[in-house]
Amino acid sequence: MKLPVPPPPWLSLFERHAGQIPVILGHGIRAEVRGVYEHWDHLRHLTPPQGLDVEQWWLGIKLARQSLCKALPLHDKSGKPFHVCPSDGIQRQLFQVARDAAGALQGAGELPSGVMQERYLVRSLIEEAMTSSQLEGAATTTQVAKDMLRSGRAPRDYGERMIVNNFRTMRELKRWLGQPLTPDIVFEIHRMLTDGTLKDPAAAGRLRRADENIFVEDETGTTLHVPPSARELPRRMQALCDFANQNDESDFFIHPVVRAITIHFMIGYDHPFVDGNGRTARALFYWSMLRAGFWMTEYFSISSILKQAPAQYTRAYLYTESDDGDASYFVAHQLGVLLKAIDGVHAYIDRKQQAHAQAQTLLRPGSALARRLNHRQRALLLNALRNPGKAYTIAVHQRTHDIAYDTARSDLVGLVDARLMRRDKQDKAHVFVARPDLAEKLR
Repeated sequence: MKLPVPPPPWLSLFERHAGQIPVILGHGIRAEVRGVYEHWDHLRHLTPPQGLDVEQWWLGIKLARQSLCKALPLHDKSGKPFHVCPSDGIQRQLFQVARDAAGALQGAGELPSGVMQERYLVRSLIEEAMTSSQLEGAATTTQVAKDMLRSGRAPRDYGERMIVNNFRTMRELKRWLGQPLTPDIVFEIHRMLTDGTLKDPAAAGRLRRADENIFVEDETGTTLHVPPSARELPRRMQALCDFANQNDESDFFIHPVVRAITIHFMIGYDHPFVDGNGRTARALFYWSMLRAGFWMTEYFSISSILKQAPAQYTRAYLYTESDDGDASYFVAHQLGVLLKAIDGVHAYIDRKQQAHAQAQTLLRPGSALARRLNHRQRALLLNALRNPGKAYTIAVHQRTHDIAYDTARSDLVGLVDARLMRRDKQDKAHVFVARPDLAEKLR
């Protein structure tokens, strides 16, 4: 990755253009450019307002940001505090995220049942577990990972172990919501996430040592970031926990969504562990959001959005570090990720509701056939229509719907008895496959 060109040093920029400040201010320059929190690296290629050169334009933007900026009780390697500048665009996105992350789980139609909501949650946790692991190098395919988590089989390799760890940790986060975050809790979360995946198993659940100082590099070997030294980590970890534990009644107030995003940023910046920093950062983000009452966050998969554009994720870190610790770049990026994740949840719910309606139509509610089937059987049949030849097992059906084994078996055997599926053998185990003429039978 090409490192961003850092902005001109503030003092020299101010000195060169001090005489033009009245003119610059007269242009009414704001903190954003057409709604985007631009970095110098990109802005320098844009056309400035008439009568200004690009440096003068940048000076106007920085002056506008300075009037908004709020210092954070967290510092970079030099001891300078990070800060955020809640621009109009950032505030707008904060409002949207806060509204939707604390709102109702709904789609275009009727709110799904509690059972269906649990299915959506499990789906989201699976998606987050898979993509968070894939961001860190897990090569397991999505379908294999889904089948593993739903069947409950043991992981077979490093990538699968990473996914299982992520899934279990996300399930466990609620355990710490009622207590202050401490370094020991962070270490436990890291230990759960990295169990069985580190070259040195003893490195799980502890800070990296002085002889383990690391560098963040891209795939070409270019050094992107040098984290703080290991000797600074205990103090920095405690400062991060203190920041995470601040509440709305404290003298220092920061929007709880910004706080959660900043925790995510700081774990990535400090890189306190030899490995697993990204997974830990994202887990703590979820912890902070849930602790603040944004319960819908459970249904979001931010990693699936990050995976679509990993370079933008990295660049958000680099922009912050190269522009005097302005964390607004990372905040703005993550807010965009959150809004996409929210859209993904609603789109998923809408698809499921439409599928449910389609199932009801296909199965002709009120007919003799429909009266013999429950909602789980109807959902399975609809899935089978979309995936001809797919094999279903009792164990997977059980985990998908969170039901007893005998109930899952009864569901599948009932479909066989109704001549809608057939029972086959696959690797000495029984599997259930829809009949080739299923669509015709449902008409």
